Amino acid sequence: MSQSAAEPSVIVRKIPMPYRRLLASLGAGLLLLSSACNWESAGDSGAAPDADDPAGAAEELLADMDLEEKIGQLLVVVPQGTTAEENAGIIEEYQPGGFIYFPENLEDVEQITGMSNGLQEQAAGTGAGVPLFLGIDQEQGMVSRLPVGTRFPDAMAVGATRDTGMAESLAGVTAAELAAMGINLDYAPVADVNVNADNPVIGIRSFGSDPDLVTEMAMAEVEAFEEGGVVPVVKHFPGHGDTDVDSHTGLPRMETPRSEWEQVDLPPFESAVEADADAIMTAHVFLSELDDSGEPSTLSKNVIEGVLRDELGYEGVVTTDALNMEGVRQTHDDAEIAVRAIEAGADQLLMPPDAAETVGAVREAVDEGRISEDRLDASVRRILELKAKRGVLGGEPADAAAAQETVGGDEHLAAAQEVADASMTLLRNEGGVLPLAEGAAVFLAGAGAEEIGAELRELGYQVTDSAAAADVAVVGTEDARADSEQLDRVDAAGAAGTPVVVVAQGTPYDIGELPDVSGYLATYSSVDVSRTAAARALAGEVQPSGRLPVDIPGTDLEYGDGLEY
Repeated sequence: MSQSAAEPSVIVRKIPMPYRRLLASLGAGLLLLSSACNWESAGDSGAAPDADDPAGAAEELLADMDLEEKIGQLLVVVPQGTTAEENAGIIEEYQPGGFIYFPENLEDVEQITGMSNGLQEQAAGTGAGVPLFLGIDQEQGMVSRLPVGTRFPDAMAVGATRDTGMAESLAGVTAAELAAMGINLDYAPVADVNVNADNPVIGIRSFGSDPDLVTEMAMAEVEAFEEGGVVPVVKHFPGHGDTDVDSHTGLPRMETPRSEWEQVDLPPFESAVEADADAIMTAHVFLSELDDSGEPSTLSKNVIEGVLRDELGYEGVVTTDALNMEGVRQTHDDAEIAVRAIEAGADQLLMPPDAAETVGAVREAVDEGRISEDRLDASVRRILELKAKRGVLGGEPADAAAAQETVGGDEHLAAAQEVADASMTLLRNEGGVLPLAEGAAVFLAGAGAEEIGAELRELGYQVTDSAAAADVAVVGTEDARADSEQLDRVDAAGAAGTPVVVVAQGTPYDIGELPDVSGYLATYSSVDVSRTAAARALAGEVQPSGRLPVDIPGTDLEYGDGLEY
């Protein structure tokens, strides 16, 4: 979805949102300075970065930084506790370039906003005074770290809508809520093309199995995140969609031919490069056609410098996936992994298990000449330039009161419901079992039974205690293909002779193991709005207009299939 530089509207969109607002209001390249705190003044000079010259702002900061400050910029660590004060020592000692939030750090809007502001203020008063990237894994759906805010369905549900406007809506709302709480980076979107039904870690986190669909949806999200002032991180290069090992627990090994990789996995990342996406994350996968060393891509110079930088021409920030994952810890100790990631071309070291050990190892590698100062400077320069480009330098503290108004608002919830409604995909409807007859008696069991049942009651349906007493049995599943308990539950519901409708809330592949059910509705997500949409689709209040974003192995169902009433 790359755009021509000759299009005026595209030129405007490439100017980061904070600068566009500034230019519109002032007609100049001056930055607003906050009176609430001083974290916007990075560097010894205290001068605001030039909105029109991120590269110049980065160069000016870099010139005044010592070795410790430069190494610190490469680190993205997990904060301690739920307050900024608990992290004063980490900031003072390591001067990290960023933090990544997890649920244990987060409570409510006020606390998250206060922590974000406090961390930024501490960073401003330490060392080079460079503000932080404050990031989070908020892909939406199953990977959502926030305890507050709007929950959208998973990416595969977005793919089922075939509407890039839905991807834009998800990313735009997510960006608005993150930015309101002072979070300026999101480890999303997932650009992996899920072509393996047995993939244990991607699945519904992917938009689908078609490279063009994944490209269109991922790039729509990238643009919406950037429009909202939040840095998107496109992941996981060179592709994690055809793996049968979870890189959190082991190293996935792929023997995909180069030509197939170029046709299937590469297109979304190639488009991200063409669009000058802010950041790309590496995958802890071994792809033999790109590097025969046996090293995961995160530690492969052939993959990062050779393919991503030299062949594709990517000039943005490259971040590793989390360095505490077993997929990258198979052949080296943690200190060596950090050094090798930098040697391979990575800029950010995400979640190194031991910050002190990592800093010491990188410092030693620089002192010994293993990592040149020019190589180190190149990474720091890219990080600082991105911070300038996205308004992190010269930023303002988040307003907790405004955040309360923004996060989880009614309009945002309606946007999430719209995506869920549009994603409903009907794959089987034998005997016209759906939509449910008006006032029918329905038995519910399995995943989401309580939520789906509550919505059906609201719509005027009777909910029974047994399948035998029902006109239709509705059974929710969530990745039931290898789960005998879930499959047995479906069989039990049909044992009374009652027609069974399955509502699949994980991947849609379960249908291959359920040849006898009368109806099958794929929602691709177990979030509340998807379960509400499922009930409405069962009742005929919502037309199941979604289309399969993947092929279903072992069946005649293919990408693009879907029934309507």
